[in-house]
Amino acid sequence: MEKVCLEIENIEISFLDRVVLNIPRLAVHQFDRIGIVGKNGAGKSTLLKLMNGQIKPERGSIERYVEFAYFDQLASPNEIEIDYEFLGKLSIPQNEIQTFSGGEQTRLKLAQIFSNYHEGLLIDEPTTHLDEAGTQFFIDEMTYYYGALVLVSHDRYVLDTLVTKIWEIEDGNVTEYTGNYSEYVAQKELRQKQQQEQHDKYVKEKARLLKAAEEKMKKAEKITKANGHISKKETKAKANKMFMTKSKDTSQKAVQRAAKAIEQRVEQLKAVDAPKEEQKMRFHQSSALRLHNKFPLMADQLTLKVGNKYLLKDTSFQFPLGKTIAIKGNNGSGKSTLLRHIFLKGEGIIVSPKAVMGIYEQMDYLFLIDESVLEYMKERSDYDEGKIRAVLHTMNFTGSDLYKNVRGLSGGEAIRLVLCQLFLGKYNVLLLDEPTNFLDVFCIEALERFLKAYEGTVLLVSHDRRFVERVSDCIYTIENQKLVEK
Repeated sequence: MEKVCLEIENIEISFLDRVVLNIPRLAVHQFDRIGIVGKNGAGKSTLLKLMNGQIKPERGSIERYVEFAYFDQLASPNEIEIDYEFLGKLSIPQNEIQTFSGGEQTRLKLAQIFSNYHEGLLIDEPTTHLDEAGTQFFIDEMTYYYGALVLVSHDRYVLDTLVTKIWEIEDGNVTEYTGNYSEYVAQKELRQKQQQEQHDKYVKEKARLLKAAEEKMKKAEKITKANGHISKKETKAKANKMFMTKSKDTSQKAVQRAAKAIEQRVEQLKAVDAPKEEQKMRFHQSSALRLHNKFPLMADQLTLKVGNKYLLKDTSFQFPLGKTIAIKGNNGSGKSTLLRHIFLKGEGIIVSPKAVMGIYEQMDYLFLIDESVLEYMKERSDYDEGKIRAVLHTMNFTGSDLYKNVRGLSGGEAIRLVLCQLFLGKYNVLLLDEPTNFLDVFCIEALERFLKAYEGTVLLVSHDRRFVERVSDCIYTIENQKLVEK
């Protein structure tokens, strides 16, 4: 039997009046591959920090029986000795750490983790900022890792490839599922289907019983009326008629008792709520924003360079109307630079005269005016308030979130709001640069639904393999200073 590496019992962690984690018991075994999923703010990173000993619980106990290494998505790399083999494999430059890009910092932190063997690994969002090659390197290393892995990730491809258990955090509770992410989704869908069936059965049985009770009460009313009719003639009635009246009184009470018994059965029925239904999104463009050019974005012999480095040489392309076009390539190949060049209608770019472009750039947001989330959206959209609220709700802005000051939003909240604004904004062409960074899996899936419902043209840069597979109509790759359709 596999030994227990870490054990959590009777843990409770609260923030203000909200219970963040309530865990009766969880255990990590020797060769576990555990993926932690949940919405932004659900407590995924908190759970990892708790397991690492950085957070002390209000009650309960944590027992660590082996040494764990911890990968923090937000921490800066440490100045420690690194295996030179990993420096080469991960293409880490020999520069000062302060000059490293986000992707280079992530690679350096991974090299530090892999340079020494640990019996357990606690890893928080390791593929943020990594290109496909970096993500694949991480997957390869973890595939042959001999120890316990607990992983927080929004990358469904990584979760599908590496993990064999899912811990879902929802409303402070942790539920364990067997299998990878896709199997977890299938189990959730099966549960929802069973819940719908039980709800339908409950509604049908309740309706049947209420109808039966109503019929009994109507029968009792008829008997009452009949008794009333007889009672008027009681002075002239014979003894046998007196007996019949008593019989009808008894019959009336019996029917009423039967009706009440049925009503009690209705009250005793175990209520089953219907599962939450996903809202179907549609984004109807106004006639003023409709494009008729079959290729609203084109380039003719485009050459793009940064400093002395050529990113693209003599490249031509035609991006089709109403499609989602994904651009892939290694870190530093020029994807973000190309998107900005298109947005600025730079040299060599041909844009349809009626094209109205909106852009989302990596972490490039700044709210300058004090206004609420709802006010921000209403000011920048032609849709009615009901549709605006529905879209915000889909991206997890609910209740009092709608009245938060936009200048006080967290990074993840700001990203979600900017994406909502783009989809409800007055644009017919969207340029999205790594829009899934820092979004939880549920918001990524909501973004997928947005893209599928969106009528405009979308140019997308992303390293999230599963996301690109699901939303793109065509894929281009930057390689050897050319943009090549795959």
